[in-house]
Amino acid sequence: MAIDYDPFAESVRNDPLPWYRRLRDEAPAFYMQRYEAWALSRFEDIWVASADTERYSAARGTTPAQLLTRDQPVAPMINLMDPPEHTKLRGALRGAFLPSPVRALEPTARKLAVELLDTARDRGGFDAVQEFGARISVTMTCLALGLPVEDGPHLTSLVQRFFHHDPDSGGIAADGMAALGELTVYCGEMVRARRRATADSRTALDAILRFEQDGQRLADDAAASHLSMLVIGGSETFPKVLANGLVRLAEHKDQRARLAADPSLVPDAFDEILRYDMPTQLLGRTLRCDVALHGETMRAGQSVVFLYASANRDPREFHEPDRFDIARRPARILSFGAGAHQCLGRHVARMEGRICFEEILARFPDYELDLDRAVRLHTEFVQGFSSLPVRL
Repeated sequence: MAIDYDPFAESVRNDPLPWYRRLRDEAPAFYMQRYEAWALSRFEDIWVASADTERYSAARGTTPAQLLTRDQPVAPMINLMDPPEHTKLRGALRGAFLPSPVRALEPTARKLAVELLDTARDRGGFDAVQEFGARISVTMTCLALGLPVEDGPHLTSLVQRFFHHDPDSGGIAADGMAALGELTVYCGEMVRARRRATADSRTALDAILRFEQDGQRLADDAAASHLSMLVIGGSETFPKVLANGLVRLAEHKDQRARLAADPSLVPDAFDEILRYDMPTQLLGRTLRCDVALHGETMRAGQSVVFLYASANRDPREFHEPDRFDIARRPARILSFGAGAHQCLGRHVARMEGRICFEEILARFPDYELDLDRAVRLHTEFVQGFSSLPVRL
């Protein structure tokens, strides 16, 4: 039977893994005619294409709402830039996300995690996404970017609205676009307020305001757009990764017990959680020129989506990829992307993951999940829990 893969189809959104398996085996360069776009599903193809900025451009969008349905406009954002401009802005921002400043955030992250878990103990449970993971990630995001920590709950609400897609089509909803607009307005207010301040810092917001393009500093609206992307990237994915990890460890109690007994294993376990259940299903590029791959010719101007979650289950790269193994230690994963657009905040995410799993397992090594009350997102873009009740 011919493959009729469509990331927006209900069967794909409900369980994309069987589709990914067929694509990898039967059509590793698959043409989605309705979108005039290609889907790459194998690890090596995506790894190589991610590093190829000469043939694959991010300037016309990277999300399915930009490349496939074209519901989301392209705005000035670091993830929508090509070298050399992207390289310059990334270099300016990099200082806020290096291991040294991330280590400086660690005591605050651990203190908050302990406080949240102490409160959870008194209540007998917590929501791993809403009451724990989101609080950790948005607080670290605010500190790294230079935004008021007290605005964290408001930012979380906006970002979650943006990712709550239409339940019927799976695509971005009108309220999601409205939330993105509200987030950009908020970021614009922060940009203007920061410009009026005299002090300088190593935060990402100050790096954006210092950045010059063609000898000119960024206009307020462009700076706000870049800042909104960093807010989204820093606060949205981690809570879902945390929830996925708690689910997999509850399913594999022997591996959970090993982690609780030896916290030094947590970093490797976190990478396996990222590989096994990557929330972001796909991002993409636009072809600058014709590219031949697997007997197909992908034409200049067409979109190409990288199916990251498929690549992370590719048996050509991973031994027994459908087996969850906290001791796997693979040489490469695609959970933070690759190449020029590799995730800026990966050190922050790994620090958050290490602290959260260390503290949860130190206090509640035998936690239980209330999966009957859990809520999952099934969209073309993101898979994972939007709510996961944990019983202590």
